[in-house]
Parts: sequence; C-alpha cells; structure tokens
Amino acid sequence: MRLAVRDIDILDLPPDFEPTDDYQGALVLIRVAGRPCGQAVIAFDTDGGKMPIKDRILSAASSSVFEAWLRHRLALPDSSPTPSQLPKASVVICTRDRTEDLERCLTGLLAMPDKADILVVDNAPSNEATRDLVGRFDTVRYLREPRPGLDVARNTALRNTEADVVAFIDDDAVPDPLWLRTLLRNFEDPLVLAVTGLTMAAELETDSQIAFQHFGGFCRGFRRQVYDAYNLDPFTGWHAGAGVNMALRRTIVDAVGWFDEALDAGTLSLAGGDTDMFRRVLEAGYRIIYDPEALNWHRHRRSIKELQQQMYGYEVASFAILTKALLFEGNPRALPRMFRSYSRLLRRLFQPRPTHQFSLPYNDALTQVRGAVSGPVRYLRARARARAGEAGHKRG
Repeated sequence: MRLAVRDIDILDLPPDFEPTDDYQGALVLIRVAGRPCGQAVIAFDTDGGKMPIKDRILSAASSSVFEAWLRHRLALPDSSPTPSQLPKASVVICTRDRTEDLERCLTGLLAMPDKADILVVDNAPSNEATRDLVGRFDTVRYLREPRPGLDVARNTALRNTEADVVAFIDDDAVPDPLWLRTLLRNFEDPLVLAVTGLTMAAELETDSQIAFQHFGGFCRGFRRQVYDAYNLDPFTGWHAGAGVNMALRRTIVDAVGWFDEALDAGTLSLAGGDTDMFRRVLEAGYRIIYDPEALNWHRHRRSIKELQQQMYGYEVASFAILTKALLFEGNPRALPRMFRSYSRLLRRLFQPRPTHQFSLPYNDALTQVRGAVSGPVRYLRARARARAGEAGHKRG
C-alpha cells in the first residue's frame, strides 16, 4: 500500500484530485489561510475518474479544521503570540553518515525567509562525507563530535552557540518555510524553556511508514498547547513533542541540566533524550509550548525491521528514564509508575492481536515487553559507558 502526501489550503482548493495508479489514496495536510489545522486520509476512486476533493476532505476532517475555518470567516482576532522582537537563534542538525537526507534538510533551512546560525554536529562519523557536504554551504558551521550519542551531539551544540534559543531538527526532516519563526515567537514567557512543533510524514511509500503514521507518528495534534506539571504528567513528556522538532532556551542547562548522555541514539538506551529533557523541564516548574504552526516534514523509517527496532527502542528508553528517576534522582513516583507500565504491557501481551489493514507483521506487544524488560539494565550499562567516555574525553 502506498499513500501520496498532499498539502492543501481549503481556501484555495484545486477542483479535483487526480488519482494515480501508483497510490491507493493520500494523506492530506489541511490548512486554512496557510495555517495547518488538520489532516485527512482520502481514498482514491478505483474507477480512475476524478474525485470531488472538497466533499472528501470535509467529511474526513477533524473539528479543528472547522474551528479554524470559522475563525477565519468571522475574522476573529489572531491569538498567536506576536513578540516585538524574536530571540537570536541557532539551528542544529545532529547527524551521522546520512548525507542525502542532510542535504535536503540544509537546502530547506537555507530557503527559509528567517536566517539563523546553522550548525551541523557530525557525530562519530565513519568517513568525511558529511564534512565535505557541509563545506559546500558557505553559511553553515561544522563541528565533529567523536564521542557517539545523539545527546552527546546535542550537548556539544549547546556548548558551541551563543544564541538565546537553539532549535533542533533531525537530518531526515525538512522545515516548512515559517518553521523557525513560529518556534521563536513562543518564547515571550520566561517560564517557557522548550517549544515543539508539528511533524508530518514527508512520504508514505511503504507499509512501515503508513503503520507508524497510523499509530500517531510525530503528530501531537493541531491545537496550540501550553504544558506544565499540572496538566501533563512529566513521565509522559513525549505528549509535548519530539526532538525532531524542538527549540530550547540555551539557559535550559542552568535550569535543569544537560541532556543525559546515557540516553538516545548511539547508546544502549536507544532513545529518550528528548523525553527525559521534557520531563525535567516540567518537574522543575517550567513550561513547554506545542505549536502546530511550527511545521516540518519527516521521512519515517522505510522498512519493517527499522520500525520494529524503533518501537523496541522507545520502550527501552521509557524504562531507562524510569530507572534513572528511581535510582539516581530518588523520585517517589518512578517505582509505582514502572509497575503500572509493566502491568499494562503484560496485559497487552495476552490480548488478541489486531487484524486491521495497518496491523504490523510482527508481535508489537512482545517487542514492547522485550524493550521494557531490558530498559533498566541497558540504562545502567549506558550510564557506565557514558561516564567512562566522558572521563576519557577529559583526559584526552
């Protein structure tokens, strides 16, 4: 199954969708006056004829689309923040051996109307291809970080910028033109330490990509949200956003500390550096804003094997964070939450597997249980390695 990805504005709809034999339908990002406000999955007609696009979209759209359309028609005041001056920003891409993706990302960043310091952190590369690529972009800075780990690379970026705000985007993502501006306009409130945005699928060419998108992907909805510890459990910080699309005040280091270098890609913990940072932001009494107008487009993993490893990694990271909170922070909420999470996963293990069209060809419950069981030990080993690596780096 393949789905096209379309980006349309309901104020300027094309008269028809042109079906194609290559795709069975489309995932449509719906805008109102340029602003993302919803999405819909549209099935293409099987007879090869043209389809009435407006009726299909409106019947599949969520209430957020109608709310946005009504606000526009009634010319209601815009509630978006409008600061008199945007903070100085750096945009960071942490990467490793993915020059094809990185080139697309850099091209998108340089096409934005808002210019910023752009920094590529090359994390434990196996060759010089990334350095050579970045050398073709005169305005892009390059840093090589020999120690592996996404959180190591993130910390390296924070140490090597003087900007007020550091925006992070994955190398396999491409920003919408107003992505950076929208992130930055949300930092008026001094209690806001992090801002996240909407991430849509850049392509849905494989069953793996469609399944990931069906189960949520990186989309956190189409309404702006202000999160704190009163309306979001810090242990579920992933609801506030993801590292593929986030901006942080540089002073976050003084407020809650550095990224945990025993977490995320490149470590035994596999993921979770962003979620752990969001948890600490909320627990410290600060706020996170999610703004869906800060849009970027991400290429999801293309193979089922990659997706299975990703889902395994998410569960490893979830229990790694709980282990950290329990053993090294003395958080009294960590142990009961760990037991509840284990119970939930074990119940899932004995439930019938779903058989709908987006069902995965592997037992995702078993994959999650494996990740949950190995998470604590993996974190302890990753923490020991991170300490040893940091000590060796300082001696060097």
